[in-house]
Amino acid sequence: MSEILVVDDEPGIRDLLREILEDEGHEVRLAENGERARAARLEKAPDLVLLDIWMPDVDGLSLLKEWAAGGQLTMPVVMMSGHGTIHTAVEATRLGAFDFLEKPVPYKQLLQTVERALNSRPGRVSAPASLDALGGGEAVRLLAQRLRQAAGAGTTLLLTGEPGAGMAVCARFLHDPDTPWVAPDDMAVLAERPLDWLVQAKGGALFLAEVAQLTPLQQKGLQLVIGRHKEYGVTLICASSENLASKATAGAYSRDLYNALAQVAVRVPSLRERREDIPHLAVAMLRDSLAQTGIGERRLSDAALDRLARHDWPGNLDELRSVVHSLAANALDSVIDLADVEAVLGRDGGVDGGALAELFALPLKEARDAFERAYLESVLKECGSMSRAAERSGLERTHLYRKLKQLGVKSGSRSESGEQA
Repeated sequence: MSEILVVDDEPGIRDLLREILEDEGHEVRLAENGERARAARLEKAPDLVLLDIWMPDVDGLSLLKEWAAGGQLTMPVVMMSGHGTIHTAVEATRLGAFDFLEKPVPYKQLLQTVERALNSRPGRVSAPASLDALGGGEAVRLLAQRLRQAAGAGTTLLLTGEPGAGMAVCARFLHDPDTPWVAPDDMAVLAERPLDWLVQAKGGALFLAEVAQLTPLQQKGLQLVIGRHKEYGVTLICASSENLASKATAGAYSRDLYNALAQVAVRVPSLRERREDIPHLAVAMLRDSLAQTGIGERRLSDAALDRLARHDWPGNLDELRSVVHSLAANALDSVIDLADVEAVLGRDGGVDGGALAELFALPLKEARDAFERAYLESVLKECGSMSRAAERSGLERTHLYRKLKQLGVKSGSRSESGEQA
């Protein structure tokens, strides 16, 4: 994960660059003038600086020259200007700038220049893995932000979610690929030699899946690992598809261990909470399956993809991958159609043709209200709380309350009282 310092006196440009760069997985610090940029550089040298030339207190070229003269130009600096000339670009390069960008900077050019600049660093750290295996929708984007924020806490991270939701992918996302990665299948070592894994993972990451299944002795071993992982420079990531709080309350799990794990926790959303990702994931899984098995050409029809997107997937990614592999192996034609999918999943129990016909017969506003009412009732029932329903529907919580009231949808007394406090 790279840290980029953005120096620009225009708030809109600073915020836009931060949003773009954070979406690409970078950490971003902001400075609105030369003085703040100096202070940020002294506090901690970033991996890259995007430096505006024209600023009210000191121009960017002077600051670049100052850093070079003082031995502080230890990172690549990309200059930016809305009034650039060839002379300015040449002068910036002569003073030690890596490159020059003219504002407004095209999105693609910005990302390409940032990548080249970061790759130019000697002894650079490889970029972290992505969450592409989980999808590319809004829920995954928010998950990436939460993971990066949690990683910054510097303590043990607990990943929670349904089986097959992709917790191992999230753990890999936080791992520096140039360092050790330890992800044992057998937890017996925790009861016998718990520090062995810290020695193996020194300077890297240790991922322990399904820590809810640990025996009492293994739980004690994990407590020792939690207490000493920082000595070895190990990023410790644990995962559980069970409710550890309930197990601890029932006396089936160490309360001390649960308290240590629960300090920083991130929930991985289920596949049905990010249905927009399912078609893309299914196509990618089909491509991988065909490459592994050598089966001839296959593709999923739009109707088949739509049916896959409507399925609830209790087994999440693992179940989707299994179904796609089965479809590839058993399809009698190169096109995998709705009938092939329904042969595996069964007929869709969702909206039938009659219901759709009734909806289409209504005026547009009434049809839209009817759909929104049914949709929000379903989301509330599935999510169980207003905050999760707001996140799932993509609505601000206050907007969601207004919409529910407008449509006459009851949110439930339990959710109301818990969310309005």
